[in-house]
This record gives sequence, structure tokens and C-alpha cells, in this order.
Amino acid sequence: MGSIFLNESEVEFSAIRAQGAGGQNVNKVSNAVHLRFDIPASTLPDEIKEKLLAMRDQRISSDGVVVIKAQEFRSLEKNRAAALQRLQQLIASVAIVPEKRRPTKPTRSSVAKRLALKNRRALTKAGRRPGALE
Repeated sequence: MGSIFLNESEVEFSAIRAQGAGGQNVNKVSNAVHLRFDIPASTLPDEIKEKLLAMRDQRISSDGVVVIKAQEFRSLEKNRAAALQRLQQLIASVAIVPEKRRPTKPTRSSVAKRLALKNRRALTKAGRRPGALE
């Protein structure tokens, strides 16, 4: 399928305060980012929209809105870029079409080897039974 173009005007960012350690900086600065992307209202191709909506991903709400929170960096711009990259990875994971598997038969020699090993193992186990050595 090629690369999917993501229109950044359809992505909504909001700055929030990050959780966790970080000293006073965490309490003062809104460096974490919430990314919201409405799948049904987007300009993505219909088949990709359907695949995204069918995914059982906790980041996708029941009304089809992807919510991604990024707070790993201290910079708002880096968190914004990280959130956007995660959204692109999510869309790309759906855009990849898996190759069809062509069914194959095991070769005659591999079947013979397997049966020979089974027979050898059966003889080993049969030798353990009481009265087998008589």
C-alpha cells in the first residue's frame, strides 16, 4: 500500500502537566502532551479507517478517537513529536498488508525422518516396560 499521508491539521494537541518525578518543574510547567485524532472525521482511506476502528487498542475510544499521551521528555516540542510519531506508527501498523501464505507439503525425506525418529522413540519407551526384556 505505500505511505499514508497524515494531515496534521486533523490532529489536536493539548499541553498538560506531566506525572511522576521531576521536582518543582513538574508542578509548574505543562510539558506533557495529549494528542487526539478523530478517525471517522479524518481524510485517511476508508479501508484504513475500518481497520483502525476494528482494532482492540486501549488508545482508541468507542467513538473512534485516538488519544495518545506523551510525557517522556522535558520539552513540549519533543513530547509533541513523540506523540505524533506514535500515531503514525499506529496507522502504519494497520496499513501493512500481510503476505498470503502459500501452503506447502513436507518433503518425502522429512516425513521419513520424522517416522524413523518416532519409531526409535517408541522402541526406547517399549524397552522400559516390565517384561519387555524377556
